[in-house]
Amino acid sequence: MAGESRPIDVMSLYPKDMNIYGDSGNVLTVRRRLALYGYEPVMHYYNQGDEWPEHVDLILGGGGQDTGQKKIIDDFFMRADLIRSLAADGVPMLMICGMYQLFGEYFETVDGTRLDGIGVIGAYTVGQDVRMIGNLVEHSDEFGDVIGYENHSGQTFLREGVSPLGRVDHDGTGNNGEDHTEGARVNNVIGTYMHGSLLPKNPKIADFLIRTACERRYGSFEPRVDEAAQAELDRLERFADEARKVAAARPR
Repeated sequence: MAGESRPIDVMSLYPKDMNIYGDSGNVLTVRRRLALYGYEPVMHYYNQGDEWPEHVDLILGGGGQDTGQKKIIDDFFMRADLIRSLAADGVPMLMICGMYQLFGEYFETVDGTRLDGIGVIGAYTVGQDVRMIGNLVEHSDEFGDVIGYENHSGQTFLREGVSPLGRVDHDGTGNNGEDHTEGARVNNVIGTYMHGSLLPKNPKIADFLIRTACERRYGSFEPRVDEAAQAELDRLERFADEARKVAAARPR
């Protein structure tokens, strides 16, 4: 029915402690685009100690300092089995920087301290003294050129068989500065170092997450877009194109 409510439950994972460099813009983008497509975004902001919602269709996690990772880690491991099962079941997820690292196997700091991850992504991270920081363009087969901003000292290495989100052109950038990979893709889980925030400038990735969430819940993705909503989607597309041009032209 045309007026039937079609909720999509969106979770922002640890927004109090894992939310830097504009990562909250990813949550705002998903919420806005869902509404424009005629779905009802039901937002959940999960922090340590909170009750996990009954239903989750899409999960977004941001970056944070090492202190932020340490604050959430105990609660994160309490939820690890649930998160792994949701990932295995195809729930779309986007994890940025610090959360990307924690979705891997482990993060070993420069001083040798090891912080275990939950192993959704076959990857491990090793700290280094030199930071990889600056504007970045990577090339993705599925999403075209992905544009964002990286700022991390950890070097992330993908295990054999794990696909990167994309490829970068230059040494000293991307996952580890060596193999020209950036990010990772496992099932419908995307991990990346791209801040900026990522989704406003890369609506193809936002729409992938939204489409996948809707297909899982309702069997198909069927936008109901009236004239006003289409005009707003077109406006957002123009803004994204302009932001992408500006960001791509900036020096690193």
